[in-house]
Amino acid sequence: MMGDMQQVRFAIRISADDYLYYYKGQARQVIVSAEDGRRVQFPASCLQPFVMRDGIKGVFVLRFNANNKLVGLEKIGELP
Repeated sequence: MMGDMQQVRFAIRISADDYLYYYKGQARQVIVSAEDGRRVQFPASCLQPFVMRDGIKGVFVLRFNANNKLVGLEKIGELP
């Protein structure tokens, strides 16, 4: 049912020190403001593949289905 797929774009910047809260499980959810103004919440574990030495930064697309179930997260751009 690809027709029911929705997506939101957002930019995020999390320092390596701040990501430790997520890594240690002290914070399990990430809440971001999407480019269209929506507030989006998703599991912090989704960001793990994108962690670099200096943390996480970039522009991402979060895809979800009609039931708001997470389908995927993709990095589509860099931040300065």
